Amino acid sequence: MAGEDVSSNFRALVENADRKFARVRDLPAFGRAQSHYFQKVFKAYMKLWNYQQSYRSKLVESGLNRWEIGEIASRIGQLYFSQYMRTSEARFLLEAYVFYEAILRRRYFDEAQGKDLGARFKELRFYARFLLVSLIVDRKEMVLHLAEKLRVLVDDSKSNFRETNFKEWRLVVQEITRFIKSDTNLTYVRPLRYCAMLDSYPASQTYLARFHAKKLFKFRDALLASYHRNEVKYAEVTLDTYRMMQCLEWEPSGSFYQKRPVVEAKENGFVIDHTLTSGLIDMKLAADMADPSLPPNPRKAILYRPTVSHLLAVLAMICDELSPETVMLLYLSASGGPARENVAQPENSVGSSRTSKSKLLARASQEQKSYKSEPHSNGKMSSGDYYEDHLWLGPRGGSGSNNLYPGDLIPFTRKPLFLIIDSDTSRAFKVLGGAERGEPVAMLLSPLKPSFENPSTDDDTEALNGSQFTFFLTAPLQAFCQMLGLSNSNPDPEVYDEAESILSASFSEWETILLTSKVLNLVWAQVLPDPFLRRLILRFIFCRSVLTSFIRTEDHDLYLPQCHPNLPESISPVSKPVQSSVQRLADHLGVAKSFHFTKS
Repeated sequence: MAGEDVSSNFRALVENADRKFARVRDLPAFGRAQSHYFQKVFKAYMKLWNYQQSYRSKLVESGLNRWEIGEIASRIGQLYFSQYMRTSEARFLLEAYVFYEAILRRRYFDEAQGKDLGARFKELRFYARFLLVSLIVDRKEMVLHLAEKLRVLVDDSKSNFRETNFKEWRLVVQEITRFIKSDTNLTYVRPLRYCAMLDSYPASQTYLARFHAKKLFKFRDALLASYHRNEVKYAEVTLDTYRMMQCLEWEPSGSFYQKRPVVEAKENGFVIDHTLTSGLIDMKLAADMADPSLPPNPRKAILYRPTVSHLLAVLAMICDELSPETVMLLYLSASGGPARENVAQPENSVGSSRTSKSKLLARASQEQKSYKSEPHSNGKMSSGDYYEDHLWLGPRGGSGSNNLYPGDLIPFTRKPLFLIIDSDTSRAFKVLGGAERGEPVAMLLSPLKPSFENPSTDDDTEALNGSQFTFFLTAPLQAFCQMLGLSNSNPDPEVYDEAESILSASFSEWETILLTSKVLNLVWAQVLPDPFLRRLILRFIFCRSVLTSFIRTEDHDLYLPQCHPNLPESISPVSKPVQSSVQRLADHLGVAKSFHFTKS
């Protein structure tokens, strides 16, 4: 084949793949009926990649730049990651990581240093995307390495392309620097993900196997959203949603998590496998990373600063696709707003959406209207009670359309719902209890104020650390230490190992109490067999007991989390099994003076 024909064929394949890529790039990160689009794009890029491999020498002779090969590879990595965000399937995340790492090692973009502005922007986007993948995979060494590479690259760009404004890229560098500072101030001695070895307790396994309720729900879907002023985030993942999404995934046990050192090397080409979703990567390494014995991760929709309309639209889509006998977790972290006089009940909370997904809006609108037409079944609440205190999903001083009211969620209670509200108006959502249209809602509600041994008057300090309640649910020992001002940036391994052992023994005991309780409310019994939800419940019990026993001078009630319906008295904050565990941990870490423990 002549060189000109090879080059023209290659360009045609690039244009075809790019057209298909553009169609799927901006699809919403939720909904199950989109996989066929991605199969077409994967096939197009597979064909393109194989072609450039077969005719590499002729393409180079006709002017193909090495960075152009890197751009193709980067697009494929981007596709893998977008599939992970839509499905939460670990294999897509791991393949995206290995693919991006291969691009880094082969230095595809090096030859364009300071020469081509278009190539420079592609290189910047590559580093930004690889950083996000590395954060979620939890490769801290790689995150630090990439952050420094990105900083140097942005500085070099300002020097070599003086007529171009790189302000947005400077903001990206600031974002990742702030995120790293927030997350690496705390040393995680165990993964945030669910680790079967660390989070399963042999003492309770017999009771768990025998446990039964009238109905058991499987946890398959979650919606995670946050909206705070000045919150720490990178791309569209905030520190709170990052911790929660990690908490709702299985920890693989492969050798990848032995934290291989970051090394750059010059190599030629990729190891090719011609399967659709596992090609173009080092398959041996991918096999080491994967853990086929683990169940699939719950599917998660991550929303960054959503409008109320968008949130309800996505919620409607997920509820519509829920399988029978499954429960959805809804996590909302946002500032709250108090009730205002003469606040009119919204006629349709989803009528003014910014989203272009008309079908989603129509479905959410129909759900809202159906609620308006239904009488209140319990007779205890008027419609106004559901539209008073609210969450703010918008800028302060905005219109009422930015307010998410408890009543907005009532239509979605036709399906089983596990609700976590992290807000200074979290208790407003207690009115949902008894107002459900189907299954009763399980609710974990944050304190109205955080507790600290040495509270800061600077709001930015609190924003930098993320929400305390979310931290307790995702990394309880670190949250405990942070609350008491204990430094764990360089922890004593023996001290922390023993602290983790105390906590694990406590969770094992409480788990057995819950599994054998004769008075456990059916709402909790229906979700208790799920490992992710059970772990959240145990950590809530720990958080509640710690905050109950913590000594403070102000009104005590504002600093306590609540749950609905109530958990058994046998694991109340002042019960002997719970309080003694917290006291044992406080004694071990030398902070018992900060607590008041009742005598039992």
